[in-house]
Amino acid sequence: MNYQRHSVQFKEAILNKLSQSDLSVRQFAEQEGIKLSTLYSWQKQFNTSGLNVSKVSSSDKWSSEEKFSVVLETASLSAVELSEYCRAKGLYPEQVNEWKQACIAGNPSTTLTRKAKITPEEKTDKKRINELERELRRKDKALAEAAALLVLGKKFRCLLERKRGRLISLTDRQKYAQWVSTAVASGTRQDKACDVIGLSTRTLQRWRIDGEIGADKRPTVTRPEPGNKLSQDEKQAVIDVCNREEFASLPPSQIVPILADRGEYIASESSFYRILHAENMLHHRGKAKPRNVHQKPTSYTAKKANEVWSWDISYLPTTVIGKHYYLYMIEDIYSRKIVGWEVHDSETGEQAAALLERTVWSEKCLKKDVVLHSDNGAPMKSLTMRAKMYDLGVVTSRSRPRVSNDNPYSESLFRTVKYHPRWPSEGFKSLEAARKWVNEFVYWYNNEHRHSRIKFVTPNQRHDGLDVGILAKRKALYQTKRNEHPERWSKEERNWQPIGAVELNPEQHKEAA
Repeated sequence: MNYQRHSVQFKEAILNKLSQSDLSVRQFAEQEGIKLSTLYSWQKQFNTSGLNVSKVSSSDKWSSEEKFSVVLETASLSAVELSEYCRAKGLYPEQVNEWKQACIAGNPSTTLTRKAKITPEEKTDKKRINELERELRRKDKALAEAAALLVLGKKFRCLLERKRGRLISLTDRQKYAQWVSTAVASGTRQDKACDVIGLSTRTLQRWRIDGEIGADKRPTVTRPEPGNKLSQDEKQAVIDVCNREEFASLPPSQIVPILADRGEYIASESSFYRILHAENMLHHRGKAKPRNVHQKPTSYTAKKANEVWSWDISYLPTTVIGKHYYLYMIEDIYSRKIVGWEVHDSETGEQAAALLERTVWSEKCLKKDVVLHSDNGAPMKSLTMRAKMYDLGVVTSRSRPRVSNDNPYSESLFRTVKYHPRWPSEGFKSLEAARKWVNEFVYWYNNEHRHSRIKFVTPNQRHDGLDVGILAKRKALYQTKRNEHPERWSKEERNWQPIGAVELNPEQHKEAA
């Protein structure tokens, strides 16, 4: 690789030109045909040597306290807001990110404490070589893992059922363990190999006893009989009672009370059902359909703002057919306020975790057990997202599998977004255009939109607790107007009482018969 040497005068002229330009560093580098890393290297070299370059970024001379203040101020900003902030302060987003990482590492000072032992060009070359070697090792490892998993998949055509407590014979255990060991020796990770078979790594560890694969001891173990077990005569008495002519058409729930009224007790109602089931005498009878047992969704109640959030990801169409962007939105179900949003060109757990962290900081609810409800999408269940929720003290809540209406607040919000009059039906031209449109929509929705479900106050008003006073004024106005012309009011005034607590998937309370 050939590098062109430049004189000190040339470097100083380029840096002076950069300080007087309105372009970003990246745009200036592309305009001048200079690598971005080289341009940063020149800036660092001149700042260290103390040479006079006019209008070099004054942010390099900021104190640690000022940099820390910038990091705190930008912690809750979105990408658009961060860009506006940096332009107003004369900074670059890259500098803010660098200061943030320095704060995290506990080393906020950027003062050079050691002398450079190699030239900037050599340092750049070494860094590039290390990156290429690291990338080559990663690709070699990934290729070896893919090949090993492919071979393992051919050996094992059918995944094991992931059921708790399933029995696997000793020969099958030994065979599966050997296959996993071969795949690991070929370069794959153990958890990936176990996923191909349908095992967990913990199960494989439990199989190994002193380095050998052990058999399942449950079929051969001798278990003592419980002291409250019914005798064989008592079981036969239950069967005989159920088969009597008078009880032939009655279920155990009717038989047991009838016997109790006669002063007879053989066994409990559940024991009757269990014995009949063991004798294959418990089946559905009659014309009525058997009851289907449905798992109820978990219910949460929000009595104030920042107690329960709902979030989801939706598509944003573009002018290119088949291409779209992803809109991330977090909504407070109590106030219906959009507390966090972002637009990206991909759907990942890392981006979702970053949005959640920024939202928690902006709403000042760190470690306050905020419930975050979502569906079962890949970003929602990713390890990165779950780890971030644990670090921030956020409680996980998810919809039931294959149940689309367990997340109604986010679905309703996305409908409001896409049915807005200014929605670009032809699609968004660029990612920046999409972010700009969503930013304007969020401002309108939070500050101007009178939401019908919160008595036509804005989400920000309810989020800040102003809805009570606003609705009280409306109620007083209606009462005054009714007193002036009572003949015009055939019914009570309009209900302007605040809606109070909001429930996510509320339980249906049945009235007593």
